[in-house]
Amino acid sequence: MSKDATEKLNARGQARSHRPTGSKFLKSIGKNWADAPIKLPKQDAVAPFAAARRQAVAEKFVGKVVVIPAGGMSQRSNDTDYRFRPHSAFAHLTGWGSATVPSSVLVIDARGKTAKSTLYFRETAGKNSDEFFANPAIGEFWVGKRPGLAEVGALLDIKTKSLSKFDADIKALDRKVIEHIDKSVKLVEFVSELRLIKDSFEIKEMQKAVDASIKGFEAVVRDLGKATKHPRGERIVEGAFFAEARANGNDLGYETIAAAGEHACTLHWISNHGQVKPGELLLLDAGVEVESLYTADITRTLPINGKFSSIQRMIYEAVLEAADAVFAMAKPGVKYSEMHKTAMTVIAAKTAEWGFLPVNAEESLKLENQYHRRYMVHGTGHHLGLDVHDCAQARREMYADHVLEPGMIFTIEPGLYFHKDDLTVPKEFRGIGVRIEDDVLVTKTGVKNLSAALPRIPAEIEAWMAKLTK
Repeated sequence: MSKDATEKLNARGQARSHRPTGSKFLKSIGKNWADAPIKLPKQDAVAPFAAARRQAVAEKFVGKVVVIPAGGMSQRSNDTDYRFRPHSAFAHLTGWGSATVPSSVLVIDARGKTAKSTLYFRETAGKNSDEFFANPAIGEFWVGKRPGLAEVGALLDIKTKSLSKFDADIKALDRKVIEHIDKSVKLVEFVSELRLIKDSFEIKEMQKAVDASIKGFEAVVRDLGKATKHPRGERIVEGAFFAEARANGNDLGYETIAAAGEHACTLHWISNHGQVKPGELLLLDAGVEVESLYTADITRTLPINGKFSSIQRMIYEAVLEAADAVFAMAKPGVKYSEMHKTAMTVIAAKTAEWGFLPVNAEESLKLENQYHRRYMVHGTGHHLGLDVHDCAQARREMYADHVLEPGMIFTIEPGLYFHKDDLTVPKEFRGIGVRIEDDVLVTKTGVKNLSAALPRIPAEIEAWMAKLTK
């Protein structure tokens, strides 16, 4: 497209705007404002933890200049963007979280005896700038006053520089010393594996995310009556949880799965346009992301009318038995992949007992058979933290083939899913899906259930729901 054509299209995009653009107005809009006092904030609790993480990166990449961008805004439609969330490695190594300014960049210079870190970001265009009103992307008049270089530097205990100086600083370097996260598999793996074991700050943030999520589950139960009366009741469920996520955190950690009835058998059901019918089950998989960007990931399967039927309870208790078996064996030194095998032993035994398998449980567990996996095709858990599927770029030997260590946080989430058209199971099983998911921390002797405050035993779930809806 020619330059002239591009300018014409851009002009059309501004056609709806009635902003004043006269030179006298633009000159006057930046004047006669009261001075706002600048007070440096106290150092954030995350600062020493983030510094230690950066030091680990520097020690791994001695002689290199590591570059980790936060990323930019992502367009939703026309001139509307999605809510900004920085790259997880950037958030982990700076501690800036939800307040991160789009397009910021972290640079860790590990060439000298002492590593030096610099955080580049674009300051808000203040009243002394021509862009104060003229630029709606960064003008203070539009986006509000944000902390400046000195304030962010004090908050995070890191050197800060204007993003306008980044390009020149990078061009002055020999390209051979630059280790950029968008081009280095080694760096991607390392910063992912660096999050496998959480420090004490991260553990507190994870508990905060879990606690906020529990409030979301409570809000959903209170709104179940309303949901049953709406043709798209799953959206009422989704909305109730989202309201709590925004009130008590930063956002959702991922798209909420509000799967009622047969939709529970669709593992990633996020359309959430179905009915919520009394007598059926609601599988709710949801998590709150807090301001530090750590997220919970919890699933509960609830009887919509407050009481499990006999068949629902039987299936639920089978899944609970699988989960409890994993809780019982998970401890430091146990291979991560053994947890899934433990859950599958129970799932195979139950589905064989019910007569759903063409062979016995022992035969089904053989790698060449796996008939029981028809009813549970997903894994039994995953690491959790800044990403809902945290540490996903870690090497296999550091994840699935590694042993559990104190400080790891992951989910335990077995399930059973009997699709409505599955002819291998009796009719009364069809259309029922159950998953129980908890967030757990590895301790010195076993695991701690961070989401234990949310009922998971059938009788306790029924009593909890009755209390919330009376």
